[in-house]
Amino acid sequence: MDGLRQRIEHLLEQRNLVTEALGALEAKTGVDKRYLAAGATTLLSLYLLFGFGASLLCNVIGFVYPAYASIKAIESPSKEDDTVWLTYWVVYGLFGLAEFFSDLLLSWFPFYYAGKCAFLLFCMMPGPWNGAHMLYHRAVRPLFLKHHEAVDSVVRDLGGRALDVAVGITRD
Repeated sequence: MDGLRQRIEHLLEQRNLVTEALGALEAKTGVDKRYLAAGATTLLSLYLLFGFGASLLCNVIGFVYPAYASIKAIESPSKEDDTVWLTYWVVYGLFGLAEFFSDLLLSWFPFYYAGKCAFLLFCMMPGPWNGAHMLYHRAVRPLFLKHHEAVDSVVRDLGGRALDVAVGITRD
């Protein structure tokens, strides 16, 4: 339990948009930012469990901050942060594709959106606990290395056929 508390304390000490907002709220209200973060997490969890539009909120959480962080990564001179967010977007895209086919069934399960939101937060978590990094290296990368040559071949064939069709249409 102390390890989790230390990780949370470490996350609250980092400089980012969330911790700056919590710091501003702490200065205005006099309430410790740990309590503000716990309250916001509780309210968010309750809304995801019982609120209308939980799907939209969950998708906003999974998209808005990562998009902002990706833009910052692109504009920074370091390429390491680019890799972190590219990995997130690969996992996010694959999760979105899998969810497309299973959403009709899964959305009927209680706490689905809370679980989905927790998964997306796990995927964007900084440091060694980054879920997107773990999933990419344990599942996506091995599949990619095994099948990328076959996929490249199919894409080349489809590209050639599309070019032939385009040439045929422009001749007519």
